[in-house]
Amino acid sequence: MEARHTLADQTFEQLQTAIIQGRLIPGSKINEQELASQYGISRGPLREALQRLEQRRLIERIPHVGARVIKLTANHLHDLYQVRAELEAMACRIAASSISDQQLIELEQLLDRQQQAFQSEQLTSLQDDIDFHVGVLNACGNQTLINTLCGDLYHQLQIYRHQCISSRRPLQALAQHRQILAALKQRDGELAALLMRRHIEAGAANTAKVLAAKLEDFQDE
Repeated sequence: MEARHTLADQTFEQLQTAIIQGRLIPGSKINEQELASQYGISRGPLREALQRLEQRRLIERIPHVGARVIKLTANHLHDLYQVRAELEAMACRIAASSISDQQLIELEQLLDRQQQAFQSEQLTSLQDDIDFHVGVLNACGNQTLINTLCGDLYHQLQIYRHQCISSRRPLQALAQHRQILAALKQRDGELAALLMRRHIEAGAANTAKVLAAKLEDFQDE
């Protein structure tokens, strides 16, 4: 039984990565037989993995259609970013009074590593950007906020961001992260919350613009 759960865990991680990176195409139907053959597993652990992906809202089940990878839509993107902006602004407001000196140092070191990567023209992963936000969440110490954002919302957003990444946005995001960090250092929760909300709204506008172009291209094909 333990080995079976381990195999289901591995399959879950592999499928989640495939969905986020677009190797399992948004809106595509889930074929259990093909996936079981591709990953060399039986239907049991595969179905466990698919159930967990459904709970994370990375796949959905449609009556008379079956399971499919979630579709990318402007409305869904808007909803995700709207919730994220409010919750992360709240996290900043809380973190400003609870963040430790060590956590501030670690966040600054993270941003310095990103800066060095940009200066050497190395591409950083989307996870590097998320790590800053997770660092702020951890500093706020509110486990409900952490679970809500890290449990499924970030994973859903990553699908959009992998499909709609902009070459200009990382540099802008880094500057905005530094402003948020400066407000946290000053223990100014209201300013940090305002800056975080603006930062996320800017990311939402950028992603929505790229998504609209992609959806238009898809309709023209």
